[in-house]
Amino acid sequence: MALTLVSCAGQKMGLVSSPAEYPAKQGSLKELVYTPAESQFSVWSPGAKSVTLRIYATAEAEEPIKSLKMRRQEDGSWTATVKGDQKGRFYTFQVQQPLSRWQLHETPGIFATAVSVNGKRAAILDLRDTDPEGWQQDRRPAFRGAQDAIVYEMHHRDYSIHPSSGVQHRGKFLALTEHGTRSPEGLKTGIDHLVELGVTHVQILPSYDYASVDESHPEKAQYNWGYDPQNYNVPEGSYATDATDPACRIREMKQMIQALHKAGIRVIMDVVYNHTFDVENSAFTQTCPDYFYRLTADGHLGNASGCGNETASEREMMHRYIVESVRYWTEEYHLDGFRFDLMGIHDQATMMDVRRMLDSIDPSLLLYGEGWAAGSPLLDYDKLAMKALIKNMPGVGAFCDDMRDALRGPFSDDHQAAFLDGQPGHEESIKFGLVGCIAHPEVNMSKVNYSREPWTVQPTQSINYVSCHDDMMLTDRLRASVKLQDGELERLDKLAQTAVLTSQGIPFLWVGEEVMRDKKGVHNSYNSPDSINQIDWSLKAKNEDLFRYYQGLIALRKAHPAFHLGDAELVRKHMHFLEAPQSVVAYVLTDHAGGDAWQDIVVVLNSNREAVTINLPDGKFTAVCADGQFTDDAKKTYEKKATIAPQTALILHD
Repeated sequence: MALTLVSCAGQKMGLVSSPAEYPAKQGSLKELVYTPAESQFSVWSPGAKSVTLRIYATAEAEEPIKSLKMRRQEDGSWTATVKGDQKGRFYTFQVQQPLSRWQLHETPGIFATAVSVNGKRAAILDLRDTDPEGWQQDRRPAFRGAQDAIVYEMHHRDYSIHPSSGVQHRGKFLALTEHGTRSPEGLKTGIDHLVELGVTHVQILPSYDYASVDESHPEKAQYNWGYDPQNYNVPEGSYATDATDPACRIREMKQMIQALHKAGIRVIMDVVYNHTFDVENSAFTQTCPDYFYRLTADGHLGNASGCGNETASEREMMHRYIVESVRYWTEEYHLDGFRFDLMGIHDQATMMDVRRMLDSIDPSLLLYGEGWAAGSPLLDYDKLAMKALIKNMPGVGAFCDDMRDALRGPFSDDHQAAFLDGQPGHEESIKFGLVGCIAHPEVNMSKVNYSREPWTVQPTQSINYVSCHDDMMLTDRLRASVKLQDGELERLDKLAQTAVLTSQGIPFLWVGEEVMRDKKGVHNSYNSPDSINQIDWSLKAKNEDLFRYYQGLIALRKAHPAFHLGDAELVRKHMHFLEAPQSVVAYVLTDHAGGDAWQDIVVVLNSNREAVTINLPDGKFTAVCADGQFTDDAKKTYEKKATIAPQTALILHD
């Protein structure tokens, strides 16, 4: 094996073996198989000199009750069997390397499925003991596929920590199991709010065990989004009612998913396989140093994540780890989809193997991610799962920053506005997003802001949005970038989400936008206190008109297949753009698109501060949405021309 000199800080330090010749582990990557008769342990560490298994009576015990030297296998794994019922005990692995630049200590391993508080030791339990009542009968809500998805991103703590949520288990998994919760004004909150809003999926921010919150002190005010992975295959303890009980966090997360499924809502989890919280203390380093991370030719750590390291998904064991971890969450927790953080760091082959694995379970499970990285990954660009290469990955989606920034302005400058400020020149980028970023003869790609060619094959590969967690709230962004006049904040909010929710891509909403939540102007609030991130549910009463508009858009989309055709050829056949003035985008969905009950549907987005008039296709049209309101009034009809009020959308049908 070749030798090189590297260190976690990027400075040359000590000799380590190249991992290039390491054999891959055979069979399952799970490190514990429990039965009442015996517990079988296995850890992959092909470069180790020896590995010791330690069994502890309690999570806090200073000395183990058993220490066993594990036996090396030909595939580089080390195994041991402990006879008798070990349930309720804890274990670690201690790896010794012949040459190590790292300080190696005890670790729960890379595939722990239950852990002690703060994840320092793995727990031995029977996972069936963590199943809530009726778990074996839990079923995913009926769902055709990605074309019908309406995704709502949320953070457990944000959603329920404020007293106005009316929730008993504030900030916890169980908050989303409580029905009948109300705001002080009597409006629905919690899981009932999600049902009332009408979304099909919730996307929960990282909910695996992460490093930055001290689970042993739940009384302290601590906050983090969770993009600092520690144990990838265990729920986060701070969202449980008792982080000291290894079974509690597992059971309560399952209860949350079960309750959402019963309410007709599927659950997506945000996963962060592209980097770890740190390198030296990660289970990856503690079991197999330098294998799971990318290194430069001179031995420095890659940093495409912006977090000090990037994982090497192209290596067989990291590739398998990602696939098997996603499989585990899907099968054990009944999750319905996955959002990959900084997906552009991973290789396309890994993402496609995840897609194929999910298809083998249920083809309707969603898979998408951020089609970019925070830096330049240490892998050839044409192998990466970047947005521009999504067309190589059928069934994998990416976020559409083209339409996002065309609507509200660039991510890099919170004070720069775009279409919502009435600025011309962004219309083609919005059209591109509206068709789901497919090739469409009526979209001039030379005028699209970030893409010179279509990057999706199917419209469902485009995740369309105007805000998400690592950004300003839409209301904050509008305040920062537009010189708002009376009433404009709500009008522009409605206009932006009309574009999102009538697009052919998958619409994506950030929690609280529907009640005009703000974050006091903070952009990256990943560790900001509750005073910044929490939702005051009294806003729902204050902004009930806005909530009803969001609700109306969602109901309209769900009722009319023309808005979610799910097929590029159908979009090209039925979706056509109308001639319109500057700062206006208008289109028509023709000929009962997708089997829609309405023959033709016209949508006009006017961001000007004055009314505009456009020519309509032949026929008589009735307004379903006008002047910022949904209406059932069939008396007012439009023929030949339509006038659209300032900063509003008009939706007509014939």
